[in-house]
Amino acid sequence: MARKSIDRSNPSRRSVLLGALAVSSALARPAHAQTTLLRVVTSFPEELTARYEQEFEKLHPGAHVQFIWKHSRDASAQLSRADQGEADVYWAPARGNFPVLRDQGAFRKYEADRAALPAKLGDQRLSDRTGMFEAFDIAGYGFAINSELLNQRGLKTPAVWRDLAEPACADQIVMPVAGKVGYAPSLYDIVLQAEGWDEGWALLSRIAGNAQLTPSGGGPAKAVKDGRAPIGLTIDFIAQSAQANGLPVAFVYPERTAFLPGHIAITATTRNYELASAFLDFALSQSGQKLMMDADNSRHPARPDAYEAKAPEAVDPFSMPDSAFFAYDAEIGRMRAGLLASLFDVAITERHSRIATLWRAIHAADRKGAGEEAHSGLNEARRLAGFSPVSARDAADPAFLRRFIDRDAIDPALTRQWRSSLDEAHDKAADILARHGTAI
Repeated sequence: MARKSIDRSNPSRRSVLLGALAVSSALARPAHAQTTLLRVVTSFPEELTARYEQEFEKLHPGAHVQFIWKHSRDASAQLSRADQGEADVYWAPARGNFPVLRDQGAFRKYEADRAALPAKLGDQRLSDRTGMFEAFDIAGYGFAINSELLNQRGLKTPAVWRDLAEPACADQIVMPVAGKVGYAPSLYDIVLQAEGWDEGWALLSRIAGNAQLTPSGGGPAKAVKDGRAPIGLTIDFIAQSAQANGLPVAFVYPERTAFLPGHIAITATTRNYELASAFLDFALSQSGQKLMMDADNSRHPARPDAYEAKAPEAVDPFSMPDSAFFAYDAEIGRMRAGLLASLFDVAITERHSRIATLWRAIHAADRKGAGEEAHSGLNEARRLAGFSPVSARDAADPAFLRRFIDRDAIDPALTRQWRSSLDEAHDKAADILARHGTAI
C-alpha cells in the first residue's frame, strides 16, 4: 500500500497526520493483536524515518512506531515538560538540545556496546560521556565544489580553510548566514576551534570578503550545482545528495575539520523502556546503521562496521587520516551557537560590503610591494579588518555564552558596543591603507 505523504510545512498538522496514520495502522491489524505504541520525537526527514519504522516493526510485530515531527526548539520545549508529551525516544540532528536536556534529567541511561560503537572519531567525542545519549549519525563540514567551474576560472581545488581566503577566490564562494542557517554556527565554530579564536575570526572575515552570503541552508550547494559559484561552504550530505543525483557537485573535507553527530536517547518518563531500548538497539545495530547509507540519505553511520561492503563512492570517516580531524570540543561548540549567530550578523552580515572592500584593498596593497614600514602597516590593517569585538576569554566563558541562548533577550547595549568597536577598527584599517596609497 502506498505510504501517505506528510505535510512538513506545518509541524502541528504533520503530528496530527502521523497520529492518524498510527490509528489507521492499528485498525488494520488483526483484532486479537495487541499493539504497543512507541512515540519517537524527531526532525529527521520522513524518507529516513519511514524505513526505520518499517524495518523495526518487522522485528517487533506487536509494536507501532509513531513519529512526532518537531523542530529543535519545539522538541526541546516538549521534552522539558514534566510528562515529556509521553515521548519514549528523542532522535534528531539537533545536537545542541541533547546536552541541555541531559542536564535537565530528561533522559535515561542506555548501555551501548563500546566494542561496536566507539563513541569517538579520532580524538573527537561523539556520544555522551555519561551514556545518556548516543551518536546515531555523523555529518562532515567543508566545501561543495564544481570542479569544471574551478578549472574554467583557473582556480585550484581548495584543501584547507585558508585556501578560501586567497585573493584569487574573490567572488568565487558562497557561505551561509550564521543567524539564518542551522548548521552554519557549527561550521564556523569548527574554523574557530581549529585556528584559535582570534586567528579563526580573522580567517572567517577574509573568507567572507571573498564570498556571497546566503540565508538558505541549501544555498551554497545549489549555487555550486547551478554553476553560479565554484565553491560553497556547507555540510556534506547536502552536497552528496546532489552528487548522487548526477549533479556537478563534489565535496572536499579540509584538513582539521570535524564530523558532528545527530543523537538518539530514551526519555526519562517513558513507560515502554524495553521497547525504547530495543529501538535504540536496532537504530545503532550494523543493519540499522546501514539503512542510512543509501543515495537518498547520504548520511554517515556512527558505527565503523556499518561501512563494510559500502559503495565505492561512500565516505568512511573512520578510515580518514588523522590529519583530517582535531579534538573538536562539542560542548563549547553547542554553547557558542547563539553567540556566533549574533556576532556573525553584526560583524559580517551587516557590514559585508565594507569587509569585502577592505580585504580587496589590502590584497591590492600587497601586490604593490613596499618597504618594512608599509609591511608593518599592512599587518596592522589586516588585524583591524579581521577584528572580533568578542575576546577569546569571553568566547570560552559559559556564563557569557548563556547570554545568547535567547536571541530576543540579548542586551542591545552589547551589540551597540560591538558595532562601535568594529566601526572604529575598520576606520583605522582604511586610514592605514590610505596612508600607504590604497584608497578605500
